[in-house]
Amino acid sequence: AAPAELQKAQDEVAEGSATEGSVSFGTGPTVGSLVVPQAVASFRVQYPRIRLRILEGFTQQLAPLVRDGTLDFGVGMRTLRKDDTALTLKPLFTHELVVVARKGHALRGARSLKELSGAEWVSLVPQRAGESPVKRLFASARLAAPADAIQCESYHLFLALLSGTSMLGLLTRKLMAERPARDCLEVINVEESLPSYTIYLFTRTGIPLAAPAAALAKAVAAASRRLTTLGKA
Repeated sequence: AAPAELQKAQDEVAEGSATEGSVSFGTGPTVGSLVVPQAVASFRVQYPRIRLRILEGFTQQLAPLVRDGTLDFGVGMRTLRKDDTALTLKPLFTHELVVVARKGHALRGARSLKELSGAEWVSLVPQRAGESPVKRLFASARLAAPADAIQCESYHLFLALLSGTSMLGLLTRKLMAERPARDCLEVINVEESLPSYTIYLFTRTGIPLAAPAAALAKAVAAASRRLTTLGKA
């Protein structure tokens, strides 16, 4: 942590101004599409000269970089141990998942998970405790799980796989309302309740953010609040 903090302090001294310097943060592959553009645009009005670095990844990749000071903060799912006190988490909004497939899919008329058990799946949501969200979904419905889902950690590749094959996937309802997902995919409405998950902003415990990083974190939170006003997550 010390080298990263020292470098950041040296950058601020070298720049000689609180309006210059750099901010680095990480975000999950779906959150970026929904929140980051608006947050960055708002931040740029206040800090037009700040250098920004945005890293895409899941919480398990981003958390160590926040802990050691490489990133100022991260945004993603809670996959941390509950006894992990090195990071402080602030809830932003909740994602509701839906089953999606390419437009015109042969299973688009299915109304239950049982009808989908023979399909191949691709998952953008990271595994938890070594188990894919697809398997957890079928287990909660007391159904035999389909074959292991392909784990995809890129939103654009996820869309390409679904739109170019007969695979099924789980995507957030909010992203399905946005382009490009709505242009190439459709929702398969099943009768079972699908899981939801909360997105958090996480920072190092006990170490306040520098003014520019704090302003960007505030802009991310504001963009997230706008999401919650557009309807149920």
